[in-house]
Amino acid sequence: MAETDHKTNSRNILRGIFQYEWILKNMVFFLFLSLLAVIYIANGHLSDKTIRQINTINNELKELQYVYKTLKTEEMQKSGEAQIVKSTQPLGLKISNEMPVRIKSDK
Repeated sequence: MAETDHKTNSRNILRGIFQYEWILKNMVFFLFLSLLAVIYIANGHLSDKTIRQINTINNELKELQYVYKTLKTEEMQKSGEAQIVKSTQPLGLKISNEMPVRIKSDK
């Protein structure tokens, strides 16, 4: 008998909580909680999108760094003295064995 009274009491309490007036009275709070849930979900999606963009930009940056280093190495090799001599031979230019002459100004 005591067990049925306990079940009846708990049902009455639940009925009291979910009454129409109580729900209407707390409707603003429920809307507030819903708004918070939507904002929380939107924030999660926005942060995922931002992280994807950061990863994409980091990958592009790494590729550009590799290209820069490759071009820099090629340019360093091309600008060496031996390479310059080789590339200017068809033009008839060669390294002078004489010391350069300094021109003095009267000013």
